[in-house]
Amino acid sequence: MNNTAPAHYRDQQAWRDLQQFLPERLRLTDDTEPEEEFWNWRGHRVHLDRYPNPDANAKVVLHHGVGTNGRQMTLILGAPLAQRGFETVALDNLGYGLTQVKPGATPSYDDWVDLVVDFLAYEQSRDDRPIVLSGLSAGGMLTYHVAAKAPRGALRGIVGMTFLDQRNQQVRDESSHDLLTARLGAPFMGLAAGTPAGRPKYPMSLAGKISALTNNPDAMKVFMADRSSAANWVSVRFLDRYLNYAPVVEPADFDACPVLLTQPVEDRWSPTT
Repeated sequence: MNNTAPAHYRDQQAWRDLQQFLPERLRLTDDTEPEEEFWNWRGHRVHLDRYPNPDANAKVVLHHGVGTNGRQMTLILGAPLAQRGFETVALDNLGYGLTQVKPGATPSYDDWVDLVVDFLAYEQSRDDRPIVLSGLSAGGMLTYHVAAKAPRGALRGIVGMTFLDQRNQQVRDESSHDLLTARLGAPFMGLAAGTPAGRPKYPMSLAGKISALTNNPDAMKVFMADRSSAANWVSVRFLDRYLNYAPVVEPADFDACPVLLTQPVEDRWSPTT
């Protein structure tokens, strides 16, 4: 998160500019914005968008990708699902949105997974309603990584807009910024990640195919001006672990909960096979 960013989305303009490209039914007003909370995790201050509903039969936890944030998840899923009677909560994971990273920390993708595993336990300590974890883009694979690591029964199901296993070369080739980055950048990051060279940050827009976040060029301009989402920079260490993370349980052996793929027909971000 940019140190000059506001503490709350109510004071941020970027998402308000972005929602003008959405149909009116998906736009938030002062009366329909979610409650904003903070959850302390290992010295980090994690931002949450929540629509509380003690009468809901289930909760849906929403997770962004590597070019989006929790408020954008609220726009497209959190608010609509809340209107249909679910309790929803959208996370800003470390380095994204309005979450405040502990000073001096260099989070990795492993920390992302651990944070969500612990957040599920936190939610279960509040009540015992079933939880579904839904992820956008790279957040889709994160839902799987979390489900594979969390205690059995922590999730009733996972929903992914894509499931990008970056260990697969085809996935790297098609979701990276360019083929050179996919083929040469990843090995270099592997060499640098465990050294002081793993701490410097790199624009996510030069690492991944962030230009395919939306098919609307004007909306893309808004995305690319937002340091809390598409214009974010992440550490070399984060990128290396994102590309090489191995789940606790491989997909062929996974049976912890149902899995639903919701990839859009006109998605240009990732391969379908």
